[in-house]
Amino acid sequence: MSTTHQRFNQYRNLWLMVFFDLPTETKVEIKAATRFRKALIKDGFQMFQFSVYIRFCASKEMADVHTERTKRNLPEKGKISILTVTDHQFGKMELFLGCLPDKPKERPKQLQLF
Repeated sequence: MSTTHQRFNQYRNLWLMVFFDLPTETKVEIKAATRFRKALIKDGFQMFQFSVYIRFCASKEMADVHTERTKRNLPEKGKISILTVTDHQFGKMELFLGCLPDKPKERPKQLQLF
């Protein structure tokens, strides 16, 4: 893959990040929070940290589809934030596990047809 093509993909490919802080004081609230988290997982998100889920998207259009799907599953209460960053920006994130550097998530291998 040429460096030009690779550089283009770093800006075209996106990571969708969903941050949430949901109340879990009653059984109804726990059920709503669980339902939201399971909907994210069903839609291909993976847990990045507690209450932070991420999903790789190969294009803006794909990210828009998953953003709308997430919005349809929002619980009644709580705070939810959705952030989209380029693969390039995501790759610049510094991650630490305690005091030791940690490896960033790799984007999934995708079949390309030309």
